[in-house]
Amino acid sequence: VHSNVSQGCQGGCATCSDYNGCLSCKPRLFFVLERIGMKQIGVCLSSCPSGYYGTRYPDINKCAKCKADCDTCFTRNFCTKCKSGFYLYSGKCLEKCPDGLEANNHTMECTSIVHCEASEWSPWSPCTKKGKTCGFKRGNEVRVREIVQHPSARGNPCPATSESRKCIVQRKRCQKEGKGKKNREEKRKKSNKDESKETRQESKGRAARRQNREQRENNNKTQPKKRKAPNKEQNLAPIDTAH
Repeated sequence: VHSNVSQGCQGGCATCSDYNGCLSCKPRLFFVLERIGMKQIGVCLSSCPSGYYGTRYPDINKCAKCKADCDTCFTRNFCTKCKSGFYLYSGKCLEKCPDGLEANNHTMECTSIVHCEASEWSPWSPCTKKGKTCGFKRGNEVRVREIVQHPSARGNPCPATSESRKCIVQRKRCQKEGKGKKNREEKRKKSNKDESKETRQESKGRAARRQNREQRENNNKTQPKKRKAPNKEQNLAPIDTAH
């Protein structure tokens, strides 16, 4: 350290030298040496740079270098991020992951191997042939399942998600769509016709009954009333029985 020590330093330095830069730092700042050419210059930082970790002491806070394969570290023996070409595992940087683990090139870490997992099979589908369920004796039926966990790079691959097998059904004729539609239309027309016929018959019956009732009422109004015949016994003269 050069003997020329100054008290009026800047950049967080408590004491400094024109030749060596910072010699000590203000409270809570970390002291670190930076190499410039053939000499080292002291600087004071609020946090340690990449490749260094901080240690606090009563008299000074210092930044120490991580191991050569660490990009960042918590202590010298515990890395938090590795340099390119290394994989992080339990605070260490490894060129190859241990057995039972695999290298994750996205996170650059050693992770557990994940195997594929599939759901249970669905029930077998109806027996079909060329998309139809009638008009044949031998067909195929299928069942499916879903992938619930995709595998990692070294995990067991996924099995088939569908199966097919032969099936036999009782042969039956397919009903033609046009013929079936025509039959349904004819039935509907016949039903409407029967209902209309019954409605017309009921209307005719009601009209006939009303006409008969009105005719009787008119006859009663136009027919003259009959007079009562005189009592014959009252018109007869008394018979003289004296002779």
